[in-house]
Amino acid sequence: MSSVELVLLLLMLGAVSGLAGRYIPAVPLPLLQIAVGAAISWPQDGLHVALDPEMFLLLFVPPLLFSDGWRMPKREFYALRRPIVTLAFGLVFATVLGLGFFVHWLIPTVPLTVAFALAAVLSPTDAVAVAAIGRRVGLPGPLMHILEGESLLNDASGLVALKFAVAATLTGMFSWKAAGADFVWLVGGGLGVGMICAWLFSKLRDAVTHRLFEDASIHTVVLLLLLPFAAYVAAEHLGVSGILAAVTAGVTLNFADLERSEHVAERMQAQAAWTMIESTFNATIFLLLGLQLPAIIGSGLSYGGGFAWVLAGYVVAISVALLGLRWLWIALAVRRAMMVAQRKGRPVDTPSPRIVAAAALAGIRGAITLAGALSVPLTLADGSPFPARGLLIFLATGVILFTLLAASIGLPLLLRKLPAERINPHRREEREARVLAAQAAVDSLDTVPPVAAAHRDVERAEVAARVAGDYQRRILGQAPDVSDAADPAQARRLHTLEMELRLSCLQAERQALYALRRKHRINDDTLRELVQEVDLAEVVVRKRRKAEKPDRGNRAEPADMPKNR
Repeated sequence: MSSVELVLLLLMLGAVSGLAGRYIPAVPLPLLQIAVGAAISWPQDGLHVALDPEMFLLLFVPPLLFSDGWRMPKREFYALRRPIVTLAFGLVFATVLGLGFFVHWLIPTVPLTVAFALAAVLSPTDAVAVAAIGRRVGLPGPLMHILEGESLLNDASGLVALKFAVAATLTGMFSWKAAGADFVWLVGGGLGVGMICAWLFSKLRDAVTHRLFEDASIHTVVLLLLLPFAAYVAAEHLGVSGILAAVTAGVTLNFADLERSEHVAERMQAQAAWTMIESTFNATIFLLLGLQLPAIIGSGLSYGGGFAWVLAGYVVAISVALLGLRWLWIALAVRRAMMVAQRKGRPVDTPSPRIVAAAALAGIRGAITLAGALSVPLTLADGSPFPARGLLIFLATGVILFTLLAASIGLPLLLRKLPAERINPHRREEREARVLAAQAAVDSLDTVPPVAAAHRDVERAEVAARVAGDYQRRILGQAPDVSDAADPAQARRLHTLEMELRLSCLQAERQALYALRRKHRINDDTLRELVQEVDLAEVVVRKRRKAEKPDRGNRAEPADMPKNR
């Protein structure tokens, strides 16, 4: 099968599996897609794909991690920075040491350095898998933010640990000093490259759109889609973490976007493009994992003496040890945080044991783990085979499937009996933001738009009162008023004036929402949701205004492309 046919097949299977997942809600979509991939590759004449780990990382991981960094609520990320950093770095190194010794004890034929390599491969959680499972089962908001932040950062620490474990296997030497220096360089360099790439892109975008306005929106969106690849490639070329560069580019660009509230068309096109890319790439990642599954199982059977139950036992033991170590780390971290809070006299809420267990069970492994395992070299420096490479890949794949199944089955059971939140802070701040934005729209009616100034004061006052009344009713949660003028000519005049006033009010709403975000009174999720509503309302108003205008030939504004002056 040619590359083009393979891509088209994966796209079709991703779309079909996504539709099937709607009708089979009991089966998580990632597991369904893995099963579909395994089904079409299992027969002898099935589809077999040789996966290049470096190409896999370059094509699929940067845009998904960039999107996660772009969308993640920065306010919550900063507020929860301590548990995120503790999990992303401390837990990773504890996992490499603890699980490495356990694997060597469990399977003595696996050298200790190879056992450390396996533990390093298994240490990072996967952002794609965490998001796919966590949102489906409805993890509590703060816990979901911690898990997302952890999965965005621990890839770097896990892959750095893998690099040194492989180097120790190849050379037989290991230096803590060199490892520490390289870690600082990889992490610091990745953060720096990501920020510089996003900053340069934002400056270029501002320069282009300043000259061309919305005529450049489609071109800037295309450049935006290429940004994560540029950050990743630049970082890898410099020998630093491309994964962290992609994440940091997304986070940095999110801050730059706070100054571009008026670019409606660009924002709507970018959101639609990223939604499609996330859906397509997520599906492709799990389908490719399923395509690799039969070959990995076949190669791994030779290490279990031909007995599948031996390998299955290894997978279960390592998975349980991995999740158990994670649970122990989280439980001790929670206990320490409570002791520090009590010592400082701060009020503290004791987390439910179910929440702690859910946080441990949500440590799902996915695409990064598989790519890391497949990136292990085939041979040593002397040309001999890398020790237990096939077993390492098999065990990593088995742990991916085990953690996906455990989270899909266990998380709903753990969360089912949790008491519902009495007050949802997200909904509360959303309601407050709607009220403040509506009030800003009412206040903006005191500023006369250029077209509105041409109308008589009486008509303008009448229409302004009607628009203000609609906003007041929205603040009070009431239905809008509908009234029309009896005279058709007057009705057309009032309609034109009303559209101008409503456009002015929508722009004031949007500016108020961005101001609230800059003051951290709402988070990125709330901003995105409410601004999308305002953008869609502006598109509708511009269409209605255009429908009432006489035909002006080619000078008419596009109905579906709002212009910003």
